[in-house]
Amino acid sequence: MSAKFLVPVLAGALLCLTACDIEDFGGLERYTRDFHNNYPLKAGGIVTIETFNGSVEVSTWEQDTVDISGTKTGPSQEALDMLKVSIDNTPDSVSVRVVRPSERRNNLGARLVIKVPRNARIDRITTSNGPIRVLDGAGPSRFRTSNAAIRVLTLNGALDAQTSNGPIEVADVAGDVTAHTSNGHVHAERVAGSLDIVSSNGTVTANVKRPDAGVHVSTSNNSIELTLPANLSSSVRANTSNNSITLHFPSEPNAHIVASTSNSAILSDFDMRVRGEIAKNHMDAVMGSGGPTLDLHTSNGSIRLMKLAN
Repeated sequence: MSAKFLVPVLAGALLCLTACDIEDFGGLERYTRDFHNNYPLKAGGIVTIETFNGSVEVSTWEQDTVDISGTKTGPSQEALDMLKVSIDNTPDSVSVRVVRPSERRNNLGARLVIKVPRNARIDRITTSNGPIRVLDGAGPSRFRTSNAAIRVLTLNGALDAQTSNGPIEVADVAGDVTAHTSNGHVHAERVAGSLDIVSSNGTVTANVKRPDAGVHVSTSNNSIELTLPANLSSSVRANTSNNSITLHFPSEPNAHIVASTSNSAILSDFDMRVRGEIAKNHMDAVMGSGGPTLDLHTSNGSIRLMKLAN
């Protein structure tokens, strides 16, 4: 049996094959079958996607149709036949669901590459053991996976993204972002709404766009680094352990800072006025004319308030 190597599915690929391929990986055979469908969808329609043991890639295009390409994978021809792809469609919605058989089998699952109309709402994406990648879409959206990454570039609306053992990376989101993971870093860039980030054993970096957007960040054993806007008017909470917290400001903020650490120091590029206590590892002070609270706590790591370089 000759060995074949899978070609990674690209966001723009159209998979039209229906034949079954057999792959040999060191004596472990894996059967694959490609599928392809498309369905009309009205402006502002809703798209939901569910699969398992496979990646999901979603992008937009200028057509009023949902284009669905995918590859089913299984340990045998029989397993592939049992794995069904259910698609429910109306003029207002398209739902794609890879149905998990009641009999669990190893190496069984499906990956999906989907194009949606530019103004369609990506309501929900659910998978496991595979990454989720979204390039340009509309929310509010909920994305769930495990043991893999979630990456979102450009979303017009709020985002709720959750994974385990994988990173979350988002950029250009025009809404609130909730990003929860374990054992993975979180990076948020140019988010127009509030941030609620929870990560265990992962670094957190974020660039906050709106002055009135609340920020809540929590991690452990890793650093937090936040870049905040001028004229900040909403509170910021950041908690970690065994690592540092760094806040960057374009100019002196008007804020009330409550910060504490142990076995390290609190450092600031800005003048402080004592409100309660200022010590090497504890601070209750006012910056500028006072304002929203910066609530910062860590252990065995420094806390730094820094001015952005011009």
